[in-house]
Amino acid sequence: MRKLVSLLIVSVAFSCNTQRINNIKSKTAEIADSANIPVIQVAFKNQKEFISFELSQSDTLIASADENTVFQAASLSKPIFSYIVFLLADRGVIDLDVPLAEYTSIQRFENREWASKITARTVLSHQTGLPNWATSPSSEEWPSSVVKFKFKPDSAFSYSGEGYYLLQRAVEEISGKSLEQLAIEEVFTPFEMQHTSYEWKEEYDTLAADGFNREGESKGKGRHPRANSAYTLRTTARDYSKFLDVLMEGKGLKRETHHQMLTPVTEAVRFAGKPRECDSAIFWALGVGIEKDTEFGNIIFHWGDNGNFKALFIIIPTKKSHLVYFTNSARGHDIIDQVVNLYFSPKSPFKIGPWVNQPEPN
Repeated sequence: MRKLVSLLIVSVAFSCNTQRINNIKSKTAEIADSANIPVIQVAFKNQKEFISFELSQSDTLIASADENTVFQAASLSKPIFSYIVFLLADRGVIDLDVPLAEYTSIQRFENREWASKITARTVLSHQTGLPNWATSPSSEEWPSSVVKFKFKPDSAFSYSGEGYYLLQRAVEEISGKSLEQLAIEEVFTPFEMQHTSYEWKEEYDTLAADGFNREGESKGKGRHPRANSAYTLRTTARDYSKFLDVLMEGKGLKRETHHQMLTPVTEAVRFAGKPRECDSAIFWALGVGIEKDTEFGNIIFHWGDNGNFKALFIIIPTKKSHLVYFTNSARGHDIIDQVVNLYFSPKSPFKIGPWVNQPEPN
């Protein structure tokens, strides 16, 4: 009799879990459909469960049952590279406070005096004073384009892909390895991220998603001409979730290094000199954003925007929980608040959605 009761309890628990997952999938599909997002891929984990799935709201696109459609991760490229930098710093390979000019060339920068002051720490906290890009980083002219400063280094938050690429070149020269080699050795292979790469893989010919603009027009897969730590990563939600476990636990890092990585450094006023209400709660640590929330404590996040591909991850350390989603749509960030409410049920809305979506004040 005791065994029968035990089996019944297991059966009921499984039924409830299946019902909950189906409910979450259904509501996620509704959210994506309301924003006209063709395909969304999600991975969610807390102390009790791991959920991952891929959904298509398009009549012409079939969701992969294996959840192995590969998306452009855009700026979700940056935290993985940041983690690699910290691994190397722990080993004494790079010093976060030594000017990068001691490791690599600064010839592209118009103001070389200012460029000579940039360190890995200022790059990771987005305090280089550099623009995001001098010109489109996938263009032929970008590698030789002149980079002009927006601000003096260490004077203001200034989100910058150019800074990340400067740090990438420094790391490649110090280690004698390419970005992809380092990522394979330090992250992709040890954490079994088999569909993830900064470079184009042959399997992407069939697995990579096409991106769609706000009008719903397909703009193709968007191959990038060179590996770039700031934006060229392609991956799946299930793969990236494995890295979020690493990031949340600080695997492979010294305890003080991990703490340093996730400690707020600067207030992230996205449009310098034009603070919005949401900016007061958003800070940048070393490689990730931090929202200071009264209910959940420090929330770790990063958003990705490659135009027709949008992505987001959120880690809530106090709940030992994380969420990552990828979309193949320019509308992919329109759903941030709805997704946050579905998966985390906060008493008050997070500031991450407004921080990403609210336009520059007049």
